[in-house]
This record gives sequence, structure tokens and C-alpha cells, in this order.
Amino acid sequence: MLAGNRRFVAGTPEHPNQDAARRAQLTPGQEPFAVILGCSDSRLAAEIIFDQGLGDLFVVRTAGHVLGAEVLGSVEYATSVLGCRLVVVLGHDSCGAVAAARAAVENGLPAAGFVRDVVERVTPSVLAARAAGLTEDSDIIDEHIRHTAQLLMDRSRVLSEQVETGEVAVVGLAYQLAEGSARMVTSHGVESMEGATR
Repeated sequence: MLAGNRRFVAGTPEHPNQDAARRAQLTPGQEPFAVILGCSDSRLAAEIIFDQGLGDLFVVRTAGHVLGAEVLGSVEYATSVLGCRLVVVLGHDSCGAVAAARAAVENGLPAAGFVRDVVERVTPSVLAARAAGLTEDSDIIDEHIRHTAQLLMDRSRVLSEQVETGEVAVVGLAYQLAEGSARMVTSHGVESMEGATR
């Protein structure tokens, strides 16, 4: 994936697996190599920024890459049924969910409607960053990525056992909107991370 991201940044994408032959090949079933839990931000299209194609990535997106039962079930489905060996938490700079949670913590500005649920799920990351003395946006984003990756394993016994046995790796990447580049923030199960460099 990181090799694909380097191609995207350099402006030399290969656009693999995006033709009629690949579409026909995938009709009977899918075998993605990675599951991406990313933010819903429209600037964060995983197949594009990692230069992947049809059937390569199983993508789950929520605002601020927050977790709920349906997200955990989707990730477990990807690793247990589809055979994904890499789980990627994909965060990014200028994340509106993180900014809203930060505003709620610092200024007491609550969100309305169901946006409040998103903000409440991001707030522990903002509080952890504050407790560690982190004040820069990039540091808070990184803390939220680390928190989400850890929360995935804490809440999913299936996933934590897969990481423990070396079947699956969980990594956290931070995407920079202006540069288009992704960098590693955290990793668990590094012995299974070969897919991250694809």
C-alpha cells in the first residue's frame, strides 16, 4: 500500500486492477489483501491514494474513523471471512471530527444531533493527547489514530487473537491532504506487515 501511495504522490499511478478483465475475475468472489478503516472525508478515497484497484481493499468509512458494532463486525468479516491480513486505520490532517471534539473539550461547544455521538467517540483521543501535553493538530490526529487501532484490538477478541497469532497486522497511517502522502503512526503484529508496502 505504501508503494502505491508513493506512486500516487509522484503522479505516476499504475491504476492496477481497474479493467474489464479484473471486473470479470471478481464476479465469483473477492479476496482483498487489506481492510481500511478510514475517515469518511471525501478527500480520502483509499483506492486512489494507495493506487489500488477493484477487489484489493475492503473499505469501511466513518466520520473520524469512529468505531461501533457494525464497524467491528465489518473488520472481523474482512479478516475472518475474506482473509485480509492487514487492517489499516487511516486518519488525516484537518479532520473535522477531531476538530469538533477538540472544540468540545476546550470550549465546551457540543455538537447537535447524531454528530454528538461522533464527537463523543473522538473525545477520549483528544483528552489523552491533552494529558500527554500534546497540543499540535498533527499530534492529536496521531493520538486518535493510535487510540482507534488499540480500541479495535481491545474491543474485538477475534482481531486481537489474529494479531497475537501473527495472522493479521494492524497499522495506523496518517494521510497529509496537501502532499497526498501517508506515514506510519503505529503498528501491531509487524511480522505480518508485508501488505503495507505493496
